[in-house]
Amino acid sequence: MRVLFVESPRCRKFSPIALLRPVFELLCGTRSMRQRVLETLQPEEWGVVVRPGLAGVYAEEFPEARVNNLDWINAGPTLLIDATWLGNPHNLAAAASSDTSFARLFDPQTAEFESLDQISALFADAADAGAGYVLQYPWELIKYNGEMIALDFELQKSQRTAGQDVPAGALSSGSSADQVFIHPTASIEPFVSINAEAGPVIVDEGAVIQSFTRLEGPCYIGRETQLFRANVRGETSFGPVCRVGGEIEASIIHGYANKYHDGFLGHSYVCPWVNLGALTSNSDLKNDYSTVKFPLGTEYIATGEKKIGCLIGDHAKTAIGTLFNTGSNVGVMAMVLPAGRLCPKHIPSFTRLWHGALDDQLDLEAALNTAATAMGRRNHDLTAAQRELLTSLREETSEERTRAINR
Repeated sequence: MRVLFVESPRCRKFSPIALLRPVFELLCGTRSMRQRVLETLQPEEWGVVVRPGLAGVYAEEFPEARVNNLDWINAGPTLLIDATWLGNPHNLAAAASSDTSFARLFDPQTAEFESLDQISALFADAADAGAGYVLQYPWELIKYNGEMIALDFELQKSQRTAGQDVPAGALSSGSSADQVFIHPTASIEPFVSINAEAGPVIVDEGAVIQSFTRLEGPCYIGRETQLFRANVRGETSFGPVCRVGGEIEASIIHGYANKYHDGFLGHSYVCPWVNLGALTSNSDLKNDYSTVKFPLGTEYIATGEKKIGCLIGDHAKTAIGTLFNTGSNVGVMAMVLPAGRLCPKHIPSFTRLWHGALDDQLDLEAALNTAATAMGRRNHDLTAAQRELLTSLREETSEERTRAINR
């Protein structure tokens, strides 16, 4: 079997969290859609069709993938999957045989593709997935995260090695130990509380759960992530190597991000290399309980959702006491210095918020050096391809910054 993950033009709506990665690499549940499909179906080969600006970085990170390779795509029968689909991979083959909106079987003996754009166009229209979900906007990852955690808990049962027993006294009276998995290498300190009544609790390899932390399922604590006296509410996922404290509800921290101190994070998505300063908090519900409008690009979208917190792009930084409004968009490499009041809902990529005022005076070279330093602290390098992507992204987002600053 060969599998191809395909980004369509709709993927450009997943700003800011997909500006530096394909949509199928976004975390939902315990892993990305791409990981879920590959680990479940185990194809012989796989490839991707992604935005041209992402091709170099993606090929660097996944050398085994065939990236934007039209010759490879036309070389054999392939299962094509929409980048915005979420669901059980076991349903893909049946769905693809009927050419659904999210999966198709391609046979080069019938016809060959003439361009990558032709492939992307197959998934240009979002529609009801039938088996799973076809996402239209980035906040829907948060909406379905709890369901995906439960799905992954079932899908990965056969792949899992035996875990630790739940520490004595840690499990709530209404919870079942069968709904808890603690990796043998994870560290659970005394006085940790685990509530799996509403869904599974998964603590992955090398994770450290400090005393006086409460875990409420469904939740996922990723590899080598550390929780410091945290109150983790349900429908929350932390990817690898995060540092997390305070109260977190129905949120996704993609990985390699810090929210070490107290403060509330709710119905939010936080990208890698973000640092949230002490007492940084967000609102995820309006005072009048009305639905949220979210700033996406240069327009505001009526989401129809009552709870959306903030979406924070890669390498963004917030200072102590930052307060984000309901439905906030914080872009890549944004630098936020609060002024004791709510920040603007739209802080575009590469802007600075200085004492309540947005400006476009970010020193890109200094910001890149800061990013390299932060990544080096976690044994990662800021590669030349990543520098080039960030540099080009600054140019691509210039109009968005100008409009936000002049609004």
